Amino acid sequence: MTVVASYIYRGGKRAEELPLGEKPFEPKDGEFAWIGVAEPTADEMNKLEVMFGLHPLAAEDALNGRQVPKVDVYGEQLFVVAKTAHLEGDKIVYGETCIFVGKHHIVSVRHGSARAHKELREQLEQSPNLLNHGPDYVLHAIIDFVVDGYLPMVEKMEDNVLAMEKHMLVSFLEREQIRRIFRMRRQVILFQRVLGPMAEVVGKLTHLELPCVDDNAKPYFRDVLDHVKRVETMMSGLREVITSVFEASNLLEQQRQGTITRQLAAWAAILAVPTAIAGIYGMNFQNMPELQSRYGYFVVLGVIATLCGVLFYRFKKAGWL
Repeated sequence: MTVVASYIYRGGKRAEELPLGEKPFEPKDGEFAWIGVAEPTADEMNKLEVMFGLHPLAAEDALNGRQVPKVDVYGEQLFVVAKTAHLEGDKIVYGETCIFVGKHHIVSVRHGSARAHKELREQLEQSPNLLNHGPDYVLHAIIDFVVDGYLPMVEKMEDNVLAMEKHMLVSFLEREQIRRIFRMRRQVILFQRVLGPMAEVVGKLTHLELPCVDDNAKPYFRDVLDHVKRVETMMSGLREVITSVFEASNLLEQQRQGTITRQLAAWAAILAVPTAIAGIYGMNFQNMPELQSRYGYFVVLGVIATLCGVLFYRFKKAGWL
Protein backbone atom coordinates (compact mmCIF):
# COMPACT_ATOMS: atom_id res chain seq x y z
CA MET A 1 0.00 0.00 0.00
CA THR A 2 1.45 3.39 -1.00
CA VAL A 3 -0.32 6.64 -1.88
CA VAL A 4 -3.83 6.52 -0.40
CA ALA A 5 -5.02 10.01 -1.28
CA SER A 6 -3.40 13.10 -2.79
CA TYR A 7 -5.53 16.19 -3.40
CA ILE A 8 -5.36 19.94 -3.60
CA TYR A 9 -7.91 21.81 -1.48
CA ARG A 10 -9.05 25.27 -2.42
CA GLY A 11 -11.44 27.31 -0.31
CA GLY A 12 -11.96 24.33 2.01
CA LYS A 13 -13.10 22.04 -0.81
CA ARG A 14 -11.38 19.31 -2.74
CA ALA A 15 -10.27 20.84 -6.04
CA GLU A 16 -8.17 18.32 -7.92
CA GLU A 17 -5.91 15.31 -7.54
CA LEU A 18 -2.20 15.91 -7.08
CA PRO A 19 0.05 13.15 -8.49
CA LEU A 20 3.52 12.66 -7.07
CA GLY A 21 6.17 14.16 -9.30
CA GLU A 22 9.74 15.30 -9.53
CA LYS A 23 8.99 19.04 -9.39
CA PRO A 24 8.36 21.28 -6.35
CA PHE A 25 4.75 21.97 -5.50
CA GLU A 26 3.78 25.53 -6.36
CA PRO A 27 0.58 26.43 -4.49
CA LYS A 28 -1.77 29.19 -5.48
CA ASP A 29 -3.40 31.59 -3.04
CA GLY A 30 -5.92 29.97 -0.69
CA GLU A 31 -5.00 26.38 -1.47
CA PHE A 32 -3.01 23.59 0.16
CA ALA A 33 -2.18 19.97 -0.57
CA TRP A 34 -3.07 17.05 1.67
CA ILE A 35 -1.32 13.80 0.82
CA GLY A 36 -1.76 10.56 2.71
CA VAL A 37 0.57 7.61 2.18
CA ALA A 38 0.83 4.26 3.94
CA GLU A 39 4.00 2.16 4.14
CA PRO A 40 5.75 4.32 1.50
CA THR A 41 8.72 3.24 -0.57
CA ALA A 42 12.02 5.11 -0.63
CA ASP A 43 11.21 6.40 -4.12
CA GLU A 44 7.89 7.85 -2.97
CA MET A 45 9.53 9.56 0.01
CA ASN A 46 12.14 11.04 -2.32
CA LYS A 47 9.39 12.47 -4.52
CA LEU A 48 7.61 13.93 -1.50
CA GLU A 49 10.90 15.38 -0.29
CA VAL A 50 11.41 17.14 -3.63
CA MET A 51 7.80 18.29 -4.00
CA PHE A 52 7.46 19.89 -0.57
CA GLY A 53 11.04 20.57 0.46
CA LEU A 54 10.99 18.08 3.33
CA HIS A 55 14.07 17.91 5.48
CA PRO A 56 16.14 14.79 4.67
CA LEU A 57 16.39 13.76 8.34
CA ALA A 58 12.63 14.01 8.80
CA ALA A 59 12.03 12.08 5.59
CA GLU A 60 14.42 9.37 6.79
CA ASP A 61 12.59 9.15 10.14
CA ALA A 62 9.24 8.88 8.37
CA LEU A 63 10.52 6.09 6.14
CA ASN A 64 11.99 4.23 9.12
CA GLY A 65 8.71 4.00 11.05
CA ARG A 66 10.36 3.41 14.45
CA GLN A 67 10.20 6.81 16.10
CA VAL A 68 8.94 7.97 19.48
CA PRO A 69 6.23 10.67 19.58
CA LYS A 70 7.90 14.02 19.01
CA VAL A 71 7.68 17.48 17.43
CA ASP A 72 10.61 18.73 15.36
CA VAL A 73 10.93 22.12 13.69
CA TYR A 74 12.76 22.36 10.37
CA GLY A 75 12.75 25.98 9.25
CA GLU A 76 9.16 26.87 8.42
CA GLN A 77 7.96 23.28 8.58
CA LEU A 78 6.86 20.96 11.36
CA PHE A 79 7.52 17.26 11.66
CA VAL A 80 5.20 15.49 14.09
CA VAL A 81 5.27 11.81 15.06
CA ALA A 82 2.23 10.25 16.75
CA LYS A 83 1.87 6.67 17.98
CA THR A 84 -1.25 4.72 17.02
CA ALA A 85 -2.38 1.71 19.05
CA HIS A 86 -4.98 -1.02 18.76
CA LEU A 87 -5.78 -4.18 20.68
CA GLU A 88 -5.22 -7.70 19.36
CA GLY A 89 -6.34 -10.13 22.04
CA ASP A 90 -4.62 -8.88 25.19
CA LYS A 91 -1.71 -7.34 23.29
CA ILE A 92 -1.44 -3.68 22.31
CA VAL A 93 -0.07 -3.38 18.77
CA TYR A 94 1.54 -0.06 17.91
CA GLY A 95 1.71 1.86 14.69
CA GLU A 96 3.06 5.24 13.73
CA THR A 97 1.80 8.29 11.89
CA CYS A 98 4.37 10.86 10.75
CA ILE A 99 3.04 14.25 9.70
CA PHE A 100 4.82 16.94 7.71
CA VAL A 101 3.18 20.35 8.00
CA GLY A 102 3.97 23.42 5.92
CA LYS A 103 2.15 26.63 5.08
CA HIS A 104 0.53 25.06 2.03
CA HIS A 105 0.84 21.31 2.53
CA ILE A 106 0.33 18.47 4.98
CA VAL A 107 1.69 14.97 4.36
CA SER A 108 0.74 12.04 6.58
CA VAL A 109 2.80 8.84 6.50
CA ARG A 110 1.30 5.79 8.22
CA HIS A 111 3.08 2.67 9.42
CA GLY A 112 1.23 -0.27 10.98
CA SER A 113 -1.94 1.66 11.76
CA ALA A 114 -5.15 -0.37 11.77
CA ARG A 115 -7.31 2.72 11.04
CA ALA A 116 -7.07 4.51 7.71
CA HIS A 117 -7.70 8.25 7.36
CA LYS A 118 -10.39 7.84 4.71
CA GLU A 119 -13.22 8.34 7.19
CA LEU A 120 -11.44 11.35 8.70
CA ARG A 121 -10.88 12.95 5.30
CA GLU A 122 -14.52 12.50 4.34
CA GLN A 123 -15.61 14.00 7.64
CA LEU A 124 -13.40 17.06 7.18
CA GLU A 125 -14.52 17.52 3.58
CA GLN A 126 -18.07 17.85 4.90
CA SER A 127 -16.92 20.88 6.95
CA PRO A 128 -15.33 23.25 4.41
CA ASN A 129 -15.25 26.09 6.94
CA LEU A 130 -12.80 24.20 9.15
CA LEU A 131 -10.83 22.77 6.26
CA ASN A 132 -10.47 26.27 4.84
CA HIS A 133 -8.33 27.24 7.85
CA GLY A 134 -5.46 25.22 6.45
CA PRO A 135 -3.01 22.44 7.31
CA ASP A 136 -2.82 23.16 11.07
CA TYR A 137 -6.50 22.24 11.47
CA VAL A 138 -5.90 19.05 9.50
CA LEU A 139 -2.95 18.34 11.81
CA HIS A 140 -5.28 18.70 14.79
CA ALA A 141 -7.84 16.40 13.20
CA ILE A 142 -5.24 13.67 12.54
CA ILE A 143 -3.81 13.77 16.08
CA ASP A 144 -7.30 13.84 17.55
CA PHE A 145 -8.18 10.85 15.37
CA VAL A 146 -5.14 8.96 16.70
CA VAL A 147 -5.89 9.78 20.35
CA ASP A 148 -9.58 8.92 20.01
CA GLY A 149 -8.49 5.46 18.88
CA TYR A 150 -7.00 4.86 22.34
CA LEU A 151 -10.31 5.06 24.20
CA PRO A 152 -12.09 1.94 22.82
CA MET A 153 -8.91 -0.05 23.42
CA VAL A 154 -8.68 1.07 27.06
CA GLU A 155 -12.38 0.36 27.64
CA LYS A 156 -11.95 -3.16 26.20
CA MET A 157 -9.02 -3.79 28.53
CA GLU A 158 -11.09 -2.54 31.47
CA ASP A 159 -13.88 -4.97 30.58
CA ASN A 160 -11.38 -7.85 30.45
CA VAL A 161 -9.91 -6.95 33.84
CA LEU A 162 -13.35 -6.56 35.46
CA ALA A 163 -14.35 -9.98 34.09
CA MET A 164 -11.23 -11.49 35.66
CA GLU A 165 -12.01 -9.71 38.92
CA LYS A 166 -15.52 -11.18 38.94
CA HIS A 167 -14.16 -14.67 38.25
CA MET A 168 -11.57 -14.26 40.98
CA LEU A 169 -14.27 -13.65 43.61
CA VAL A 170 -15.98 -16.99 42.99
CA SER A 171 -13.10 -19.36 42.20
CA PHE A 172 -9.34 -19.75 42.18
CA LEU A 173 -7.38 -18.12 39.38
CA GLU A 174 -5.71 -20.69 37.18
CA ARG A 175 -2.02 -20.48 36.30
CA GLU A 176 -2.82 -19.19 32.79
CA GLN A 177 -5.10 -16.48 34.22
CA ILE A 178 -2.33 -15.32 36.54
CA ARG A 179 0.03 -15.17 33.56
CA ARG A 180 -2.59 -13.18 31.70
CA ILE A 181 -2.78 -10.66 34.55
CA PHE A 182 0.96 -10.07 34.36
CA ARG A 183 0.84 -9.82 30.54
CA MET A 184 -1.89 -7.20 30.75
CA ARG A 185 0.02 -5.30 33.43
CA ARG A 186 3.06 -5.25 31.16
CA GLN A 187 0.97 -3.95 28.25
CA VAL A 188 -0.40 -1.16 30.46
CA ILE A 189 3.09 -0.12 31.55
CA LEU A 190 4.35 -0.05 27.96
CA PHE A 191 1.35 1.99 26.84
CA GLN A 192 1.91 4.49 29.64
CA ARG A 193 5.40 5.00 28.20
CA VAL A 194 3.72 6.02 24.93
CA LEU A 195 1.13 8.29 26.53
CA GLY A 196 3.77 10.43 28.24
CA PRO A 197 5.53 11.49 25.00
CA MET A 198 2.15 11.87 23.28
CA ALA A 199 1.06 14.31 25.99
CA GLU A 200 4.33 16.23 25.48
CA VAL A 201 3.69 16.42 21.73
CA VAL A 202 0.19 17.82 22.12
CA GLY A 203 1.38 20.09 24.94
CA LYS A 204 4.00 21.64 22.66
CA LEU A 205 1.43 22.20 19.92
CA THR A 206 -0.82 23.83 22.52
CA HIS A 207 1.60 26.10 24.36
CA LEU A 208 4.62 26.81 22.15
CA GLU A 209 4.93 29.26 19.29
CA LEU A 210 5.50 26.95 16.34
CA PRO A 211 5.53 27.57 12.59
CA CYS A 212 2.42 26.59 10.65
CA VAL A 213 0.27 26.49 13.83
CA ASP A 214 -2.07 29.43 14.15
CA ASP A 215 -3.03 30.74 17.59
CA ASN A 216 -6.69 30.12 16.72
CA ALA A 217 -5.94 26.40 16.35
CA LYS A 218 -4.39 26.02 19.80
CA PRO A 219 -7.71 25.60 21.67
CA TYR A 220 -8.34 22.56 19.47
CA PHE A 221 -5.01 21.06 20.47
CA ARG A 222 -5.83 21.83 24.11
CA ASP A 223 -8.94 19.68 23.73
CA VAL A 224 -6.79 16.81 22.40
CA LEU A 225 -4.44 17.26 25.36
CA ASP A 226 -7.42 16.80 27.68
CA HIS A 227 -8.23 13.55 25.88
CA VAL A 228 -4.66 12.28 26.32
CA LYS A 229 -4.73 13.11 30.02
CA ARG A 230 -8.05 11.33 30.36
CA VAL A 231 -6.59 8.19 28.81
CA GLU A 232 -3.54 8.52 31.09
CA THR A 233 -5.82 8.64 34.12
CA MET A 234 -7.77 5.61 32.90
CA MET A 235 -4.58 3.62 32.34
CA SER A 236 -3.26 4.51 35.80
CA GLY A 237 -6.55 3.33 37.32
CA LEU A 238 -6.45 0.18 35.21
CA ARG A 239 -2.93 -0.60 36.39
CA GLU A 240 -4.06 -0.28 40.00
CA VAL A 241 -7.07 -2.53 39.35
CA ILE A 242 -4.86 -5.19 37.76
CA THR A 243 -2.54 -5.07 40.77
CA SER A 244 -5.46 -5.24 43.20
CA VAL A 245 -6.97 -8.22 41.34
CA PHE A 246 -3.76 -10.19 41.79
CA GLU A 247 -3.33 -9.14 45.42
CA ALA A 248 -6.98 -9.87 46.27
CA SER A 249 -6.72 -13.25 44.57
CA ASN A 250 -3.60 -14.02 46.58
CA LEU A 251 -5.31 -12.98 49.83
CA LEU A 252 -8.42 -15.03 49.07
CA GLU A 253 -6.29 -18.06 48.27
CA GLN A 254 -4.41 -17.66 51.55
CA GLN A 255 -7.73 -17.33 53.37
CA ARG A 256 -9.06 -20.50 51.73
CA GLN A 257 -5.86 -22.33 52.61
CA GLY A 258 -6.14 -21.07 56.21
CA THR A 259 -9.71 -22.34 56.40
CA ILE A 260 -8.70 -25.76 55.13
CA THR A 261 -5.78 -25.83 57.58
CA ARG A 262 -8.09 -25.03 60.52
CA GLN A 263 -10.55 -27.72 59.44
CA LEU A 264 -7.80 -30.31 59.21
CA ALA A 265 -6.45 -29.28 62.62
CA ALA A 266 -9.93 -29.52 64.17
CA TRP A 267 -10.58 -32.99 62.79
CA ALA A 268 -7.08 -34.08 63.83
CA ALA A 269 -7.83 -32.94 67.39
CA ILE A 270 -11.15 -34.80 67.42
CA LEU A 271 -9.61 -37.98 66.06
CA ALA A 272 -6.78 -37.72 68.59
CA VAL A 273 -9.20 -38.63 71.43
CA PRO A 274 -10.14 -42.16 70.26
CA THR A 275 -6.58 -42.67 69.02
CA ALA A 276 -5.14 -41.89 72.47
CA ILE A 277 -7.67 -44.03 74.36
CA ALA A 278 -7.28 -46.91 71.91
CA GLY A 279 -3.52 -46.61 72.25
CA ILE A 280 -3.72 -46.99 76.04
CA TYR A 281 -5.84 -50.10 75.86
CA GLY A 282 -3.70 -51.50 73.07
CA MET A 283 -0.60 -51.78 75.27
CA ASN A 284 -1.68 -55.33 76.33
CA PHE A 285 -0.34 -55.22 79.88
CA GLN A 286 -1.50 -58.20 81.94
CA ASN A 287 -2.35 -56.18 85.06
CA MET A 288 -5.00 -53.79 83.69
CA PRO A 289 -8.01 -53.72 86.06
CA GLU A 290 -10.32 -52.16 83.44
CA LEU A 291 -10.02 -55.28 81.30
CA GLN A 292 -12.04 -57.24 83.85
CA SER A 293 -14.90 -54.72 83.94
CA ARG A 294 -18.19 -56.01 82.54
CA TYR A 295 -19.25 -52.65 81.10
CA GLY A 296 -15.78 -51.21 80.43
CA TYR A 297 -16.10 -51.42 76.63
CA PHE A 298 -19.35 -49.42 76.56
CA VAL A 299 -18.04 -46.89 79.10
CA VAL A 300 -14.94 -46.27 77.01
CA LEU A 301 -17.04 -45.83 73.86
CA GLY A 302 -19.26 -43.40 75.71
CA VAL A 303 -16.29 -41.39 76.93
CA ILE A 304 -14.87 -41.26 73.40
CA ALA A 305 -18.20 -40.15 71.91
CA THR A 306 -18.68 -37.51 74.62
CA LEU A 307 -15.22 -36.01 74.26
CA CYS A 308 -15.44 -36.01 70.45
CA GLY A 309 -18.87 -34.38 70.63
CA VAL A 310 -17.61 -31.67 73.00
CA LEU A 311 -14.62 -30.93 70.75
CA PHE A 312 -16.81 -30.85 67.65
CA TYR A 313 -19.18 -28.37 69.33
CA ARG A 314 -16.34 -26.10 70.43
CA PHE A 315 -14.67 -26.11 67.00
CA LYS A 316 -18.02 -25.51 65.28
CA LYS A 317 -18.74 -22.57 67.56
CA ALA A 318 -15.27 -21.14 66.88
CA GLY A 319 -15.88 -21.34 63.11
CA TRP A 320 -13.22 -23.95 62.46
CA LEU A 321 -15.74 -26.47 61.16
